[in-house]
Amino acid sequence: MYKSFYMNMSVQGIGRNFFICLIAILLFASCKSYKKVPYLQDAETVQQAVQQENLYDAKIMPKDLLTIVVSCTSPELAVPFNLTVATPASAASNNLLLTTQPVLQPYLVDNEGKINFPVLGELKVGGLTKREAEQLIIDKLKPYIKETPIVMVRMVNYKISVLGEVTRPGTFTISNEKVNLLEALAMAGDMTVWGVRDNVKLIREGADGKQEIVTLDLNKAETILSPYYWLQQNDIVYVTPNKAKSRNSDIGNSTSLWFSATSILVSLASLLVTIFK
Repeated sequence: MYKSFYMNMSVQGIGRNFFICLIAILLFASCKSYKKVPYLQDAETVQQAVQQENLYDAKIMPKDLLTIVVSCTSPELAVPFNLTVATPASAASNNLLLTTQPVLQPYLVDNEGKINFPVLGELKVGGLTKREAEQLIIDKLKPYIKETPIVMVRMVNYKISVLGEVTRPGTFTISNEKVNLLEALAMAGDMTVWGVRDNVKLIREGADGKQEIVTLDLNKAETILSPYYWLQQNDIVYVTPNKAKSRNSDIGNSTSLWFSATSILVSLASLLVTIFK
């Protein structure tokens, strides 16, 4: 009798210890998984780093579309230097024709980084920032216009693409020609629960046409100091899926796996305790 009593107590103790160990393992696993979720951990390392003095400014690349506007106090002097196409006149009442304003045509940067500018001929703008391209054109216009003209350069086709484990993958046009990696993810609705924060791929094509694939770790705050943190036009951001998504692509939520595994193990522990009573 006493032997049976002590045996039952021993089995119950084993069951309790098993259950406690199970809970501890699950808590440890959840804490370890949480460390992979937050962006930009250890922010103090960035605060201690030397920040860049100049703000990021995109550079003109081959196949970019540029709009360039030249203006001065005497508009007629700037007309020959603006690439425009006259639109057909539109019919109006009383048999009068109304003319519309000329439409600015974009310049296509060729593979050598050059554009064909009115009067000035070929200009190499590839690799220059907008400000540098504007100053280049101003210098070239000095023999033709006595006053200093105003030149505005804009990129028409500045876009980036985000795909993989994000909520809304797609291609996004950037109106201000400046976007960083976190902003791009925000445009795509942020990563899903299956996105791997420390294995984000950035695909970039250089001015020489060569493709480059860079791996970025968004768990580390020092990533914002990387030269790849600011995206260039036509960059592609790919968020890789975690192993759970790869193994269970037919399951809607990986969290259900944890609940299923936990319930099975708890049921097994309860069954063992019942059997050995």
